[in-house]
Amino acid sequence: MSQPSTSGSTFDVVVIGAGPAGENAADYAVKNGLTAAIVESELVGGECSYWGCMPSKALLRPTEALEAARRVPAAAAAITGEVDVQKVFANRDTFTSNLDDQGQVDWLEGAGVTLVRGHGRIAGDKRVEVTGADGSVTTLNATRGVVIGVGTKASEPPIPGLAETITWGNREAVSIEQVPDRLLVLGGGVIGVEMAQAIARLGASEVTIVEALDGLLGNEDPHVGQELRAALEADGIRIEVGARAEKVRRDGTDGPVTLTLGDGRELVGDELLVAVGRTASTADLGLASVGVEPARGGFVAVDDHLRVPGHDWLYVVGDANGRALLTHQGKYQARLVGDALAGIEVDPAWADERAVPRVVYTDPQVAAVGATEAEAREAGVDVLAVTYNVGHSAGGALLGKGTDGTAKLVIDRERRVIVGASFVGPGVGEMLHAATIAIVGEVTLEVLWHAVPPFPSVSEVWLRLLEEARAVEREDGGDQR
Repeated sequence: MSQPSTSGSTFDVVVIGAGPAGENAADYAVKNGLTAAIVESELVGGECSYWGCMPSKALLRPTEALEAARRVPAAAAAITGEVDVQKVFANRDTFTSNLDDQGQVDWLEGAGVTLVRGHGRIAGDKRVEVTGADGSVTTLNATRGVVIGVGTKASEPPIPGLAETITWGNREAVSIEQVPDRLLVLGGGVIGVEMAQAIARLGASEVTIVEALDGLLGNEDPHVGQELRAALEADGIRIEVGARAEKVRRDGTDGPVTLTLGDGRELVGDELLVAVGRTASTADLGLASVGVEPARGGFVAVDDHLRVPGHDWLYVVGDANGRALLTHQGKYQARLVGDALAGIEVDPAWADERAVPRVVYTDPQVAAVGATEAEAREAGVDVLAVTYNVGHSAGGALLGKGTDGTAKLVIDRERRVIVGASFVGPGVGEMLHAATIAIVGEVTLEVLWHAVPPFPSVSEVWLRLLEEARAVEREDGGDQR
């Protein structure tokens, strides 16, 4: 039974959820001269710090570095062993601070943000009740506004037997202490492909990805999934696309897991990673108390100022609003909200819809920003799409053998600006920000001719793409500039 409510405190801003988005909202509010409290029921730092971005990349990086050396013939001869798996795990634990959030707590306190431990629920306009671990309830009142930044959790599809079966989500996958011999992965999205490759390269003998769509990374251009599939299959990973899971069963609590596909085939693994999407963690936030009903998947709709319509004091930042489920986009939204709460006039959010940078940290990496070609055409853009092989640049060739991958620009012919870009290849995530700036700044093709890439670098692919665009236009009898 909960304890009686204690006398509350009043702040300008109250934030529910101390993940990256929530932390940034509170930090920016304080930097703007406001007072802020942040409520967290788990670890300060959120999913990204402990069970998402950081540990997954820590698991991927050692084998990526090893493969990078193997691509260079003169260096490959020096590779005589494999990665030390236990040291990989130890390094991951370093990046996640051994699931100790004291460093993040110290940062919050240093930033002037008050941390309140417990589960926060909205209890009326500008009012949040926090239930502590001991059952006590504290009321926090906000004079300016309440910000929701609770993030998401792994979705569980309605597959017969799944709810009764012990499986992995992203948290279990990145927290492994030993590598399973056989891993089944349900879902060929970002989490699925990253963890499949990480665990395969760390020593699993069988890894199988099961994807219901016709290709991996279905939100990207089709060639991206095709090129990544070839790379994963080269790692020995089995890929089943256009395959639907119909039933799941497990022998006992830790026996083999059997996944039955729609065509009757059975796949058997020691563990099953379910990575088929995310659900917003909004089910127990008290939203009904102020007349707010989350949409499908628990996401809370907001306007372009990140406010819940009809509630000018209530904001949602990060994954929970469903606009762009990426850490950096949640932090972007939070910066806007932190300013808006202080009365600073800010432009509406639009980068989280038109210029979303996204990187898949497999080897090869996949990096994309803005619209795919299909999305641009669907939006009515007169599209000019050009491609170039990353490995055919001087810098790409110097990286060694096996560096082929497609770079692509999606260009609006009428406005003569880039609306989308994608890159497949080693380390291409570092190529992406130039494309993001070009899209956000609406830099014309004519101006981009004067952005000279250094030689010999992989970024020279930018020049080659512009040359391809010029060649296509001349063939079409279009612009001759």
